[in-house]
Order: sequence, then C-alpha cells, then structure tokens
Amino acid sequence: MDETTLAAAFPAATEAQWRALVDGVLKGADFEKRLVRRTPDGITIQPLYPPAEAAPQPGRAAPGRWRVSQRVDHPDPAEANALALTDLDGGADALTLVVAGAPSARGFGLPGPQALAAALDGVMLPLIGLRLDAGAAAPEAAKALLALAKARGDDLSALDIDLGLDPVAVQAATGTAPSWPGLADLLRDLDAQGFAGRAFLADARPFHEAGASEALELAAVLSGALATLRVLEAGGHDLERARAALAFLLVADADEFLTVAKTRALRRLWARVEEACGLTPAPIRLHAETAWRSTTRRDPWVNMLRATTAAFSAGLGGADAITVLPFTAALGLPDAFARRCARNTQHVLLDEANLWRVADPAAGAGGFEALTDALCAEAWSLFQAIERDGGIAGSLRSGALAGRLASLRKTRDADLATRRQPITGTSEFPDLHEAPVAVLAPAPAAEPAPEGALPSRRLAEPYEALRDASDAILERTGRRPRVFLANLGPLSAFNTRATFARNAFEAGGIEAVANEGFPDHAALAEAFRASGTPLACLCSSDAVYADEAVPAAEALRAAGATTIYLAGRPGDLEAALRAAGVAHDLYAGCDLVKLLGQAQDAAKA
Repeated sequence: MDETTLAAAFPAATEAQWRALVDGVLKGADFEKRLVRRTPDGITIQPLYPPAEAAPQPGRAAPGRWRVSQRVDHPDPAEANALALTDLDGGADALTLVVAGAPSARGFGLPGPQALAAALDGVMLPLIGLRLDAGAAAPEAAKALLALAKARGDDLSALDIDLGLDPVAVQAATGTAPSWPGLADLLRDLDAQGFAGRAFLADARPFHEAGASEALELAAVLSGALATLRVLEAGGHDLERARAALAFLLVADADEFLTVAKTRALRRLWARVEEACGLTPAPIRLHAETAWRSTTRRDPWVNMLRATTAAFSAGLGGADAITVLPFTAALGLPDAFARRCARNTQHVLLDEANLWRVADPAAGAGGFEALTDALCAEAWSLFQAIERDGGIAGSLRSGALAGRLASLRKTRDADLATRRQPITGTSEFPDLHEAPVAVLAPAPAAEPAPEGALPSRRLAEPYEALRDASDAILERTGRRPRVFLANLGPLSAFNTRATFARNAFEAGGIEAVANEGFPDHAALAEAFRASGTPLACLCSSDAVYADEAVPAAEALRAAGATTIYLAGRPGDLEAALRAAGVAHDLYAGCDLVKLLGQAQDAAKA
C-alpha cells in the first residue's frame, strides 16, 4: 500500500516563514508583549515550539487508568456511607476520607477517627483505593482504619491505602507542628502490623492555597518529602522502606500547560533526589486534587469547566489518582448531584476520551518538554533555597517561605484586580440574577488563619465580598446599587463599551441601567434622574467622546450625578472631563476591585 502523504508534496514550512506571517498580522505590535506569556515563576511560554526529543519519564508504574477518588466528608457517618456507596456504585474506585478538623474539611468532615467504621460500612476495602485526609488527627485515624481492616480479616499488606501523615502540611496550615509520636516509631509500628503501604504524604495543598507558583509548590513538596526521608532514616529505617512509605499530592488547576508540566516535573525532580540519596529511582504514588483556590461561589457551574480542565491535565501529566472537588464545594457540603458530576467528569475523560491509553501524551511535544524542563530548573533552585533556610520546617518557622508566598500573592492579587487574570462568571461575564445552587449544608464562615499559619485563599474572594455586600443591600432595601449607562451616539458607537461597562460593574454587584441611547442631552438627563442612582458611566467611541463627552457629563452632573465614570481612557480630553465632573476611568487593566468598592460606597452616599 502506498503510504505517501500529501504533506510530502509540499516544501516544509520554516519558523522564519511563520514569523514573517505573524509580523504581518501584528502590524508593528511588540511580539514579546502580544504572543509571549510569562508564568508567575518568570518562565516564558512561546507561541511556537519545534518538536522535542521525548525525555524519559521516571517514577511511574505501568501506564494505565488513574483511580477516580471521591471525598467522603459528610459529618453524619451514615449519610457519608450512603454517599460513598453511591459513588462506588457509580464507578469511583477510590475514596478520600476527610476527618473533621483537617484543613481540607472546610468545616465539615467525619466526626473523628471513630466514625470511619460506620462511614465504610459495606465498602470492600481490598477492591478500592483509600486515602486518609485527617490533618492533625492522622495517627489516630490511621490506627482506626487499620484496626477496622484487621477486624474484617483483610490483609494489610495487600490494601491500596495512603494514611496521609504529613506533619509539614499540618504545620503549614495551623502554624504549629503536631505533637505526634516519632514518625520512625509510627512506621515501625505499622510495619509490625503487616502494613506495607504508604504511611506518609508530601501534600502541596497548603502551599498552593497560600499562593504558591508551580515551581514553589514543587519545591515545598520536595523539601517536605526529603524531611520525611531524613527523619525515617535517622530513626533506623533504611531508605528503601522510607521512600516506599511516601506518597505525593499535587494540586491541579485550570492552566492546562502548567498543570501537565508540573505533574511531569515532580517525577523527574524526585528521581533526582533519589539519585542524590544513592537510590535507583522507583515508581511513586502521585495523587492530584483539583484546586480549591480556583473554585468560586458565584456562577459555580463554571467550576465544572475548571475542574474538567484540571482533571484532564493531571491525567495527561501522569497522576495515579485524582480527586475532583464538586462544583459546589465553595458553597457548602455538596449533594449527590454535585458528587455525581465530579466523578462523571473523570469517567468521561477515562472512558470516552480514553486519555489513559497513552502513558505520557506530552512526550516529545516541544512546548510541554520545554516547560517541564524550565519548571524542573526553577523548582530545584527554590528547593535549594528552602533547604538553606533549614529545610521546610525551618523555612516555615522563620517566615522565609511565607515571605515568598506573600510576594507571589501580591502579584497575583494585582492581576486579579486588573483582570489580567480573569475569573469567568466572577470578574468576567457575571450574572446578577443567577439562581441559587443546592448544597446539603451551607459553608460555615471562614475563620482567620492561626498565627504562624499559611493563609488559605480562593482567587475569587475579593469579588465575592463585593457581591455579598450588594446582596446585603438588596435584602435590606429591595434594590442593588445601580449605575446608569449614559450611552452616547448610535448603537454601533456605544455598544462595545456599554457591554464592557455592564460586565465590569456587575462583577461587583452594581446593576447597570441599560438603554438604547438618547436623541439629546436633555433626554439623557431625564433618563438619568428616573434611574434613581447617583452613579453614571459615559459609554461610546473615542470619536463620539470628542464631541459629546464633556457636555454629556455636564448634563449628568446638573441632573444630580455625584459620581461619573468614563468607559475607556480620556486621552486629550482628560482635563476637560475632570472639570465637567468625570472622576473615574473604567478601562481594561484598571484596578477594578478598588473602583467597584468605591462605587458601592458612592452609591450608598
């Protein structure tokens, strides 16, 4: 059979040809600013990469399906059991047992280790994977779980269990190292019982929720895992057993490229640590959980899209087990529907998209290989810096790690406020009339982080606070804060900026009073007075602004407008507009969180 391809009949395209075409489209615009992206770690992501040599991916067992893990966190053990059995009947093959008081419980969770037996009633432990998520109560929960398995006659050495002991994560989340027995003695006791699984976890979640970049998340996990190895070796365990007792958990978020690269990078980085310890790299157990910090309370349906991208990326990156947070997790205790959506997200990826059938889909892809290499280099440098701080525990005690995280949060907060990092459904395309979403119990009010603890923050919180304030005003007065859109000129002139202004104001819960424009300034002023708000925003094109903006602003001010905005930048009209009463400019890249907070205050005045 002739296997000649059509492509062979044409000359191969070159990067120079592509660049010439791109320059033509850019029309003099800066290539670096328009098409080159930079990650929070300063790593550049180019728009085009050549094919790369497929680097070997160490530290992974035989390729295959990842485990679909579901959280078990209902405070009533009987209800938790019913939900868990539904999940398992629905195709999940792993459970994450969340105990009350653990940082990830968010005010819910099983009421202590004694509840594990009831929560696992009817669950056949040898057939599934289990991960304990118990925070400071991990030793007691591990003891209770293994006692339950032994009482059932299960072979502990054959069970797929992660006990989840991570003193570093507890210290990061609470500010205090847990008062556990020595880790080496704990492992020795587990071994004596016949347990041969993974007792310890290097958990990235506290660092990710505190604002870590991808490289810093990797560095913190590496340092935490190495600290565990050191303690176990010092306590008399050989390094082979010590590393076999360790698992890893990374956070998967909606940035596909970075999540895939980060997941791949961890295996390479840990293999380097193993080699430095004189060990031959061996497969690791790598868990992934979708990002808490990316979840939103507003338009929570978009969380499904974020979680799908995150799970997709973790699966492509080589995670062994993935936990998808239900789309209502930020609102409260998820119901059966939200849990079903979480597990079915993974079933679609596994059984319809068949993502598991390729061991390392990113291998040889220039962009992924370059980004994986760059993340490895940056993470290793940060890992060395943490080790110079005295290891992860020393870096937490001294505040050095908290300082690095605070710097990253400051930059990210600015990007969120200016919408350089938009949040769909929250800071972009908000819906003031969205219907409430059902949860089994509303989330309790968040408590301040304990002294010395790393903060846990969701990206959407500044905008959600503004929306909450708007809801309170609506409940108290029957009407939200409002802004009148002063649309000037024909529809073709004002529509783009009026739409932009409406989306921007409604991101802060300020309802936009829309209209089809006005024949003259007298009609504009009359409509503004009828709107019953002191806020107005001029919306039109620069060409219309040149003739209409100043007299329109004067008419609005005469009609009682106390705060007038301009959608766009004033340019040469700035002095005249300020004199006419336009005090604020609403444009792409402005500090929207600050502007919306001021607008809410002005609307109440």
